[in-house]
Amino acid sequence: MRLPFLAAIATSFVAASFIAASFIPLTCAAAVRLPAILSEHMVLQRAVDTPVWGWAAPGEAVSVSFGDATAGTRAGADGRWQVRLDLRAVRADTLRVRGAANEIAVGDVLLGDVWLASGQSNMQKPLGERRGERPTFDHVAEIAAADAPELRLFKVARNRATRPADDVAGEWVRCSPEAVQATQFSAAAYFFGRRLQRELGRPIGLIDASVGGTRIELWTPGEAPAAPEHGVLYNAMVAGLAPFALTGVIWYQGESNVIDSDDGAAYAPKMAALIERWRAAFGRDLPFYYVQIAPHLYHVVRHAKVIDPESAARLRQAQAAALAIPGTGMVVTTDLADDLADIHPRDKKTVGQRLANLALAGTYGRRDIEPYGPVFRAMQVRDRRALLAFDHADGLFASDGKALSWFDVAGADGRWYPATATIERGMVAVASPQVAQPRAVRFGWDEAAQPNLVNGAGLPALPFHTDQPLPPAARR
Repeated sequence: MRLPFLAAIATSFVAASFIAASFIPLTCAAAVRLPAILSEHMVLQRAVDTPVWGWAAPGEAVSVSFGDATAGTRAGADGRWQVRLDLRAVRADTLRVRGAANEIAVGDVLLGDVWLASGQSNMQKPLGERRGERPTFDHVAEIAAADAPELRLFKVARNRATRPADDVAGEWVRCSPEAVQATQFSAAAYFFGRRLQRELGRPIGLIDASVGGTRIELWTPGEAPAAPEHGVLYNAMVAGLAPFALTGVIWYQGESNVIDSDDGAAYAPKMAALIERWRAAFGRDLPFYYVQIAPHLYHVVRHAKVIDPESAARLRQAQAAALAIPGTGMVVTTDLADDLADIHPRDKKTVGQRLANLALAGTYGRRDIEPYGPVFRAMQVRDRRALLAFDHADGLFASDGKALSWFDVAGADGRWYPATATIERGMVAVASPQVAQPRAVRFGWDEAAQPNLVNGAGLPALPFHTDQPLPPAARR
């Protein structure tokens, strides 16, 4: 069966002329118009100041209502208008917008929370089949179970633009087995939203704006014009969503900033710039939860571009350092790579659930959920051993029942040696016969590292390097 939104999704990738035309406000006709994100089957944020906007003839009077919430305004000289509605106590399912010559009725609207999901291919990866990739684990059963009428999906069509666009191409659909397949919706975002909807018992809207093989610069607005590709995905796929009211953002990206530019520490300020500018665009200090890149044999599989097996470790450290940005959280994925030669781990369910746990604890105040694995805090040296203290360290153990792995130790000469590590009274003791006086310890410091240290919640420890400690604000 061909669903009605299939054609829209398929043709939006090539209909650049139609998209460009849709961004031009109507100045001759009096017909009032709404952006694509304000459409049938959507979830509107239940908030005190939810924006509704669109276009009409310059100076045209526009009235907006959703149940008992009403507002009116006039279109500006550019034809754009905007109102804000208090939807905290409203009971309705139809948004009505009236202009001088027409009225728009947007039906099947739910009130709840809306999250924007973005990034590159590991966020883009769908539940089912996709050319060049293996499907997610148990994809047949997961797709069959994707009937969730209070979960709504909006897939933003891929596009690029040199200037911020006024609109995007896409439409809201009810979550169903047919919908997740037809839209090729992000698996990580789906599992994130499904857990939130079940835990909170309220409608959840998900917006998927993701493109594989893309650097963070392409998603960052306001970059220097000397770099013409910078911001082109933000301009076409995110700018036109603002000022839609969001609860927060989930983000999975970074692999291309290892492969294309070996960013290392430079990635942290790039993340800071992206988060600051997205928050400014949407007019809210949005929670921003993201995923640390997973283990992968970059310098083996992609040796023409990556020759250093520590390149990915340096980028992971930069991602961890970005936790100093207020309102952020990060998922560690060192335990989720099923094939080190494949840059796309298949377990997106755990990724989505861990992102949801960050949101449940950080945004929704769930104190019964531990969203973080062990995070290195301090080191002491006693009797030829380095004693490591961790935050989020209740119930430390080795996930596979074996000796702790991926600890290295160095002395004053700076040479690194594999170390033995044991758990003692809630700390980890690290030693090597080659190092009489430990000076530094590193953990999971390799592109393919899959260490086994976890806490009682079963969450993996954050990779670290004692010579590159995280700022206190970054230690969650």
